[in-house]
Amino acid sequence: MSSRNAVLHLFSGKIASGKSTLARTLADAPATVLISEDAWLSALFADQLKSGKDYLRCSAKLQTVMGPHVASLLRAGVSVVLDFPANTVDQRAWMRDLVAQEGIVHQMHLLDLPDEQLVERLHQRNASGEHPSQVSEEMFRRFSVAFVPRRRTRGSTSSHIRRLRGSYPTPFRLS
Repeated sequence: MSSRNAVLHLFSGKIASGKSTLARTLADAPATVLISEDAWLSALFADQLKSGKDYLRCSAKLQTVMGPHVASLLRAGVSVVLDFPANTVDQRAWMRDLVAQEGIVHQMHLLDLPDEQLVERLHQRNASGEHPSQVSEEMFRRFSVAFVPRRRTRGSTSSHIRRLRGSYPTPFRLS
């Protein structure tokens, strides 16, 4: 596979919007790997993640390591589903820098649901025990305040933006 065929999939959406579910679906494609921030944070820093500040500190450490790794996979022709949130200006800046340095073909997936539906989904996710982290409704509200919706700006390098709004199925069915 040529590196020109490799695609970097990026995600923006509040907690419980379905980013990880969509990421797993996309990762089923041939020559594609999934890199999940939740899985790596849980494996490496679970004992250190007690607050939003802890998350930001540990996530920044993970980004330092993952950036070059993701770039090398893409150069090798492997598509990457980067299940890291692109929910703040700083998070998107890290991703934009990664894309710019490699001239990477990428797709931004924006998942947009009302908070009431997200809280319901969050309670279901926590009850299932399938997600690597349990997030309280209070933590959801704190992180939601920090969420900055992505807006198309002049000079934006996104090759494609796929917006999912309102109610959409879980698991996702891609056509």
